[in-house]
Amino acid sequence: MTSIKQPGEKELMFFSGRAYPELAQEVSEHLGISLTPTKLIDFANGEIYVRYLESVRGCDAFVMQSHTGPINKWIMEQLIMVDALKRASAKRITVVMPFFGYARQDKKGRGREPITARLMADLFKTAGADRLMSIDLHTSQIQGFFDGPVDHLFAMPVLERYLKDKLDLANTTIVSPDTGRVRLSERWADTLGTPMAFIHKRRDLDVPNSVKVSEVVGNVSGRTCVLIDDMIDTAGTICKAADALFEQGAADVIVAATHAVFSDPAVDRLKNSRISEVIVTNTLPLSESQRFDKLTVLSIAPLIARAITEVFSDGSVTSMFAGDS
Repeated sequence: MTSIKQPGEKELMFFSGRAYPELAQEVSEHLGISLTPTKLIDFANGEIYVRYLESVRGCDAFVMQSHTGPINKWIMEQLIMVDALKRASAKRITVVMPFFGYARQDKKGRGREPITARLMADLFKTAGADRLMSIDLHTSQIQGFFDGPVDHLFAMPVLERYLKDKLDLANTTIVSPDTGRVRLSERWADTLGTPMAFIHKRRDLDVPNSVKVSEVVGNVSGRTCVLIDDMIDTAGTICKAADALFEQGAADVIVAATHAVFSDPAVDRLKNSRISEVIVTNTLPLSESQRFDKLTVLSIAPLIARAITEVFSDGSVTSMFAGDS
């Protein structure tokens, strides 16, 4: 079965690009439907061709692509898929991007810089998207960049369920690696009923031209510290934060993050750090070389499938996280 139909012939069809077919297949299994057959090929000069092998007229289309490397190619492929759906008369098109590419470029830090996250939203709107769905956006303001509904999903319940089973919460502290993640860490601490701390970065005024040094704000001595972040890219920030916690007497440090970007040299840094476990979700694919003994990968597929079902049935995506708000 390649679609779900409701009374009145409302029809859900699910599509996937080539960036991460394994996650798309897992989501489709949770939905109880097959991926719609799609022809996706590269021409000799690198241009991408898309054609759907079944009629999509009048359907409620959900087109999924993980923005992994080579990121520009897979974003372009998703844009072309949306355009093809629009021209084939799909009734509504929801773009599902577990990881929102270019999300970190959400504001101008200096003059003459772009706001590429806004450009991304504009591109998908122009291509024909009616709705966006993503997980743990780098900043919440990105929701306002798209002229239409944005379903902002949270991986926190998935990560928390795992941690609750293994932690002594009475001896656990949630830690933000920098001031930018304090609000996220507060949500974690409130939900788990634990204290929180954060890493404050400042310059050493006694050393000219010094780099930033880290100062831990909060009690972490003798405690298990859970460092929370939305993504791990090169792992520089997270490893320095862990070092600062151990210097202040932390008994153990665990890292929990949604998106495992793992650009070089992230894997080497994490493997060689004193961090005991790195917990991530599978919003992005990981090669064998990016996997290591203390890495735990949790599936986000059930969350995505449930959100798709809620949107299709005109339900409430917000209600999925009501207990965490």
